[in-house]
Amino acid sequence: MTDAPLNGHALLDFNSPLSDAKAYGLIGSLHQAPGQLIVDYGCGWAELLLRAVEHQPGVLGIGVDSDDHAIARGRANVESRGLADRVTLALADVTAFDTDPADVAVSIGASHAWGGAEATLEAMRARLKPSGTLLLGDGFWEREPNALAREIFGDAGFTPLPDLVDLALAGGYRLLNLTTATLDEWDDFESRWCASRERWLLANPDHPEVDAVRGIVDDHREGWLRGYRGALGFAYLTLARR
Repeated sequence: MTDAPLNGHALLDFNSPLSDAKAYGLIGSLHQAPGQLIVDYGCGWAELLLRAVEHQPGVLGIGVDSDDHAIARGRANVESRGLADRVTLALADVTAFDTDPADVAVSIGASHAWGGAEATLEAMRARLKPSGTLLLGDGFWEREPNALAREIFGDAGFTPLPDLVDLALAGGYRLLNLTTATLDEWDDFESRWCASRERWLLANPDHPEVDAVRGIVDDHREGWLRGYRGALGFAYLTLARR
């Protein structure tokens, strides 16, 4: 579909509801040290990974994602920020990607690849050194979802936040840090997601795919505002592997 889907995330810094301030707080919670390896599974365009590597000299980063447009964007950022000797981005299936066990593993919004949070926690534990740290980002229900929210996310397996934490503890981790997306972060994320397509529509009023793109935006906005806004939360858990 021409340029529209390629620019769908063009106005987003991160592909999750995350502000700059919270991103640096999460990076600080990892307590990285020179010489460590951080691997981001489902990195998208790897903005958080790049900031983590920039934050700690001597850290090496690997990011993996199956979205070729996101990886292309990330690789361009790696080059422009002078990180080519410290960061490698791989276009691959995260569940099949093989590399050395990491000191720090990151999985944000990628639990669907393994079939849910519990399976993701298990997969990440196997990909971490015994003393490693996991930064997990995943959805949870802030309150009972309505019918539209359940229709949109019915198979995602989201739980209340305490149950998500319990899954991590039962999976061989200890909780080091917990923070959740604010409603402002959610609204900013969703607004930017829609705005990239709205701007494309304004710039291409006679394009043959205008109706299809407008339908995508309208459906998304309806699901956000009448479905999961205020019901779907997003948690960032910094976890120590036991």
